[in-house]
Amino acid sequence: MRLVRYGRPGKEKPGLFDEEGRLRDLSGIIDDIDPSQLSDKALRKLAKLDQKTLPLVRGNPRLGVPVKGIGKFIGIGMNYLDHVRETGAEVPAEPIFFTKAISALNGPDDPIQLPKGAKKTDWEVELGVIIGTRAQYVSEEEALKFVAGYCVVNDVTERAFQFEMGSQWDKGKGCDTFGPVGPFLVTRDEILDVQDLDLYLELNGKRMQTGNTASMIFSVAQLVSYVSRFMTLEPGDIITTGTPPGVGMGRKPQRFLKKGDQLRLGIAGLGEQQADVVAYPK
Repeated sequence: MRLVRYGRPGKEKPGLFDEEGRLRDLSGIIDDIDPSQLSDKALRKLAKLDQKTLPLVRGNPRLGVPVKGIGKFIGIGMNYLDHVRETGAEVPAEPIFFTKAISALNGPDDPIQLPKGAKKTDWEVELGVIIGTRAQYVSEEEALKFVAGYCVVNDVTERAFQFEMGSQWDKGKGCDTFGPVGPFLVTRDEILDVQDLDLYLELNGKRMQTGNTASMIFSVAQLVSYVSRFMTLEPGDIITTGTPPGVGMGRKPQRFLKKGDQLRLGIAGLGEQQADVVAYPK
């Protein structure tokens, strides 16, 4: 299933896209797509619905973050070898992770806002993993069973805040609008091999990032297992799993986002985001 939340910010309704790509309303069935709807049992119940009986949604409404009530937004750094090389960093012996502020969450096509003092705002297309079942000290072999589904994430980052203002990556990761998620939550049964998904990102129509999740240093199963050793993962938590090469910081000359830029990014089977870059309002 491709689950979505649509409508004005703060007023989103639950929905899904059917096999023909038409948006259908789920608000007569569930109140929202929130952590209570992400267990295997709840998802099986939704999967049994006759989608043709659900009301069609007219027009082309805004899509919001596909899950309401996200508790934790965990980022993984330096998880593609070519990205590590382009940044001049060392290959990590263990996964590097950080937190993105929940207030950074943004709809998939909502504008990305440059924060005050921004100098080096960068893009990062990433595979997002949405937890469906409480996970604590889970094994790699069992890890994917705790996943509800997958999504596209743009791990927008202000590099000057990240690297030039002390040692805390979080400062460059959690600015408002720096966490576009969606358009869909695609349930894990729809993805045959999560370690074989193509990723891409375009800036103003020019391809900047091309990658495949097969190139991850640490697999999705390894990451879910590893993070669950240090914190309990709850339904609705997101782990965004690292970016392939082609970020602005790694280019020669470097290229960072500015007002008026347009981003287009996506992952095979998980949909696409399109966002305009705007200045911080005065």
